[in-house]
Amino acid sequence: MKQFCKPTQKYTILISILVLVAFVLNACQPTHPSSLDLWIDNADGEVTATPLPELTPVATRPSYLPGTIVDYVAQSGDTVPALAIHFNTTVAEIREANPIIPEDATTMPPGMPMKIPIYYDPIWSSSYQIIPDIAFVNGPRGVDFDVVDFVNQHPGWLKDSRHIIGEEVRSGAGMVIYISEMFSVSPQLLLAILEYQTGALSNSTPPDDVDAYPLGYRDIFHQGVAQQLVWAANFLNNGYYTWRDGSLKTYKHSDGRLERPDPWQNAASAALQYYFSQIMGRDEYAVAVSANGLAHTYAALFGDPWQGDQILIPGSLRQPEMILPFAPGQTWAYTGGPHTGWGLGAPFSAIDFAPATNVGGCTPAIDPALAVADGVISRKGIAFAVLDLDGDGDERTGWSVFYLHLLTTSIPPVGTQLKQGDPIGLPSCEGGKSTGTHVHIARKYNGEWILAGDIVPFNMEGWITGIGGAAYSGTMKKNGLVKTACVCSDQFSQITAQGLTLADQ
Repeated sequence: MKQFCKPTQKYTILISILVLVAFVLNACQPTHPSSLDLWIDNADGEVTATPLPELTPVATRPSYLPGTIVDYVAQSGDTVPALAIHFNTTVAEIREANPIIPEDATTMPPGMPMKIPIYYDPIWSSSYQIIPDIAFVNGPRGVDFDVVDFVNQHPGWLKDSRHIIGEEVRSGAGMVIYISEMFSVSPQLLLAILEYQTGALSNSTPPDDVDAYPLGYRDIFHQGVAQQLVWAANFLNNGYYTWRDGSLKTYKHSDGRLERPDPWQNAASAALQYYFSQIMGRDEYAVAVSANGLAHTYAALFGDPWQGDQILIPGSLRQPEMILPFAPGQTWAYTGGPHTGWGLGAPFSAIDFAPATNVGGCTPAIDPALAVADGVISRKGIAFAVLDLDGDGDERTGWSVFYLHLLTTSIPPVGTQLKQGDPIGLPSCEGGKSTGTHVHIARKYNGEWILAGDIVPFNMEGWITGIGGAAYSGTMKKNGLVKTACVCSDQFSQITAQGLTLADQ
């Protein structure tokens, strides 16, 4: 048998010194404050200082014995499959510990107490929650927020800047609005990031690298503020929605360190940790994801994000009734399974259909794509239209449907009321990369992209989407029939519309 010796007194003293040094270094981390910490105009027009809160340290979790039951309170947008991955357990074990959960449950009711068997994983990230999910998406909190007015009220360089994006020259505020709308990321969050990293709202002089890599992502195709912010919005969505579906298990920092999001974390905070991990060193990152970092800048600009309604996705979310986006009797090909709604990578919220007569070519279709439900055109642009389903004309509240690759001149004007089955535009190759004439359709609820093949899949006339092994792959199933997504438009991908029947309603 091996004998393990006790450490010598000298070794014990050395360990104590190292622990003390580590504590001191942690306490002396730079705080990276925004310049907003030095000025905020009060009601009398005076300049006041805002004290920084204490740095929130990276929380530690105990090394739980396998299968230990821990307490968890359901957060907005949680699903049982994703929680099972976060806690390194199984759906069956969660259901056994929470028999109250119905078999057909979709999203968990926010605030519901749960018991979850946990299987410990090391290298968990900080449990500090930076902002709630409702402050991440371009959703209800953006309805009364005027981006242009807000930017113009601040002395920073952003208000006088100009940027080419979306085939137009836009102001700094216009750039933020465009990126916020297309990626459906909160304009307040984008402004807070620009302020935290570049002083865009408080510093009249832009950073030296404003025309290069001001947000720290060094890529020749993302030079300048506009393209840096495009990358940031896209990458934030990658993190947010892979946390939503459970596929964000581990990520690598810029210095090579591995980290796992804390199982109790919310999607917005996990996404921000993921974002900052790619562009910051160890100390700068530790501050950015703490109370002294972006959270402080956000609160200084917009107030405490944890005040007010926190529910973005309610419990038991269900999709409204939808038809296939083509007329009864027509046969179109299911050419694209779940893939990105906008940008690159997650969220896999969109699916594609192509008229059988147009597959492989780029001639605009003769037959229009149809409104999948009643709604109003709330926004349109080059090759895209947004159909708002709740009737208020604002895609940031309730259900909305995003259509892409429509012939721009065929899209009805903003404000047009459409009935289910009315034409919304002709499928084309307009609007980015396209292998042929088709229409791209994605859903949002309260501004959050709803994953196409996840817990709330597309249901169109009873055809249900299923995920595949990669982007654009996947199936649609109905009454035992299976159609497999393929740009080839073979018989195994073709679907004939019938309209909604009593069985579908």
